[in-house]
Amino acid sequence: MIASLRGRLISKRPDSLIVDVNGVGYGIQVPLTLLSALPGENSEVFLYIHTHVREDALQLYGFRAEDEKRIFTTLIGISGIGPKTALNLLSTIPPDKFYNAINSEDVDVLCKVPGLGKKTAHRLILELREKLPSIKERKDTIYDDALSALVNLGYKKNFAQETLEKVYSSGIRDVETLLRESLKYLTKEGK
Repeated sequence: MIASLRGRLISKRPDSLIVDVNGVGYGIQVPLTLLSALPGENSEVFLYIHTHVREDALQLYGFRAEDEKRIFTTLIGISGIGPKTALNLLSTIPPDKFYNAINSEDVDVLCKVPGLGKKTAHRLILELREKLPSIKERKDTIYDDALSALVNLGYKKNFAQETLEKVYSSGIRDVETLLRESLKYLTKEGK
C-alpha cells in the first residue's frame, strides 16, 4: 500500500496530477484546493496518499496534510459516500470548517458540496460526530506536538509558544507545516 509520495510534479490537470518518483509516473486524484497550492511543474512535491483498491482499478488519492487524508478515509468508510463525493467535500470545505460543521451540526455548510443533499448531510453529521476528533482535541494534539518538537530542537518554551500562536492563528493546521513556518519565524527573530 502506498502511504506517501515524494517526487517531481510532471503535470497538473483539473482533478489530478502526475508525480514522477524515480522514473515511475503516478496518476493521483486530488482535491481542487491542493492543485492551487502546489508549486509549478518540475518542482518537488510531497503528498500523503490513500490507495483505493477496487475489483477493476487501483486509484491513488493525494493530500497535502494528514488531516485531509483522515477526513477522506473516514468519509469513504460511510455507506453511500464514495471517493468522488469525498474529494468534492475536501475541494469545497477546508478541514477546519468541516470539523466545525460536524460539531455544530451545520447542515447548510455541508449542502454547499456538489452532490450532497440535506438527507446525506444529516447522516454525515450523525455518523461522523463520534468518529472525528473535536476541534479542541485536534488543536491540543497538533499544538502540543509542534511545541514539543520546537523545545526538543532547543528553543525556549515561551518563545516557541509565542511563535506557535502566531503561526497557528494564520490557519495552518498540520504539524509539518506548522513546524516549518515556526522555524522560519524563529530563525528570522534569532530566538
